[in-house]
Amino acid sequence: MGVSTVKCLVWDLDQTLWQGILLEAGEIRLSGEIRDVIVGLDARGILNSIASRNDHEHAWPRLEELGIAEYFVAPKIGWGRKSDSVRAIADELGFAHETLAFIDDQPAERAEVRFHLPDVRLYAAEEAETLLDRPEFTPASVTADSRQRRRMYQANVRRDAGRAAFQGPDEQFLRSLDMVLRVDRAGERELARVAELTLRTSQMNATGVHYPDEVLRGLVDDPGHEVLVATLTDRFGSHGAIGVLLLEKSERVWRLKLLATSCRVVSFGVGAVILRWLADQTAAAGVHLVADFRATERNRVMEIAYRFAGFAEDGCPCHADLRSEDEAAVMFHLVPSRQQPPPTMRVVAPRLAVATGAPVDWEPLPGNRMGEES
Repeated sequence: MGVSTVKCLVWDLDQTLWQGILLEAGEIRLSGEIRDVIVGLDARGILNSIASRNDHEHAWPRLEELGIAEYFVAPKIGWGRKSDSVRAIADELGFAHETLAFIDDQPAERAEVRFHLPDVRLYAAEEAETLLDRPEFTPASVTADSRQRRRMYQANVRRDAGRAAFQGPDEQFLRSLDMVLRVDRAGERELARVAELTLRTSQMNATGVHYPDEVLRGLVDDPGHEVLVATLTDRFGSHGAIGVLLLEKSERVWRLKLLATSCRVVSFGVGAVILRWLADQTAAAGVHLVADFRATERNRVMEIAYRFAGFAEDGCPCHADLRSEDEAAVMFHLVPSRQQPPPTMRVVAPRLAVATGAPVDWEPLPGNRMGEES
């Protein structure tokens, strides 16, 4: 098994990111090699953050003067323990500890982080210039979303601040975001993003299955399958690719073999909207819908989503057309009905009963205004 990729590198400042000690009012120098590492990690979709014992009012302006402040997300500059700062960064980003790395010039600081956060990977300051050559900092592929990952997290900070400041019901805030959920049939450009999403998503992956690029390419060219990728944008910016669906189509039943959505969009109800749209498409085609589910240690929320959407284990005769390749998997069943589009977002998606055609707006059923239930 290969080395897992680091998602975020957390930097100490003094004598690590820069040369010099800020509080001693001496010269602070950022080497070209360290700048290249920061920019290079960012281009690969690996986030940079900071855990430093310093005065934020002095440190942050210095980062701005050096022209690198924009590259750091969720920075923690203060006087607490480094392990507390690293833990807070992981919590804010929603990252597991094993996906974080911490670099510091002081052995005692690295030891303190190791004691409290044993899964965080640790590096000495003198190793900084070698990081871009290491496998754990070299993703298998770099997608369009990877290159925008830092900007997406920064947009999310602004989005969260807007949500916290909003006065009124949460649904009104969601309406104010002007969200557009787009579902596309995957093509050459989308395939790497789909493969990456199945690898990065565990809590919101209905089967825990990770489909490699070569398998997805074969399914894209199979007329009996639909490989779909969902993206989300709003007035704060793009969330990037946030969902992937793998659908097997037969005469009597369509089978959702994989549904994976990003944890970043759970609070916007995107998973429920995707299931609702899929039920509408299936009803329009006049077939039943079956969804594979395989319980893992982290995906209980997906089972709840399916059951809330009306799926059940009911032993429908249409199951005779299907065979599970995984004895641990459950096949949830739904006899779908036409659905109204959601009131909180615009949905642009293909008509799945038609083999080709550009995505179109999900229109309300006749006699209903947008967002009303039939």
